[in-house]
Amino acid sequence: AAGCREAQAALIGGETAEMPGFYREDEYDLAGFALGIVDKGRLVKGEEAEEGDVIIALPSSGIHANGFSLVRKVFAVGERSLDIYYADLASSLGEALLTPTKIYVAPILSLLAQVKVKGLAHITGGGLYENIPRSLPAGLSARIALKRLQVPPIFSILAAEGGIPQRDMFNTFNMGVGMTVIVSPQDVEPALDILREEGAHVLGEVVAGDEGVIIA
Repeated sequence: AAGCREAQAALIGGETAEMPGFYREDEYDLAGFALGIVDKGRLVKGEEAEEGDVIIALPSSGIHANGFSLVRKVFAVGERSLDIYYADLASSLGEALLTPTKIYVAPILSLLAQVKVKGLAHITGGGLYENIPRSLPAGLSARIALKRLQVPPIFSILAAEGGIPQRDMFNTFNMGVGMTVIVSPQDVEPALDILREEGAHVLGEVVAGDEGVIIA
């Protein structure tokens, strides 16, 4: 309910989701979904993005709601205690895994009202590799600077305990990036100023090519 109020949204329906290892056979759950309406002229479709544009990251609050089948397998959820305290997390494992998903509605609406936004990507299932390309036209890719990523400790712990390769981590989890915004170079500083309270920072740039996402 608090999340709906923050996002100025009404919970009017639900969807089904497959979560192996969570439900017993023949059991299911219902989850809410969001339905939005936008004027056609205000759609952000990514068609105007061009080489040289800048990609800004809005930090995530943690794992958010994607990749939990893998999380449960790595941490043997249900078989071990989640009360184990991790100094790097400054909390127990369970508390870190239950960190609420960050909602970006308010800051993004504020940004859209003041700056020309060329592309938006919510980093959900599929991570950076599958979501950022959706905000770019054909022939363009995103070059992400690995050193600019602010990866929360939970992801490092997950990768280490699960022996998960870097490519798979970036193709499954948000890795600290909850949403990306594409703007022209001249709009970078105004955008960062508007998103300052969100901890936004420059993540990379738009380049020519069909690689989709290049992380280096």
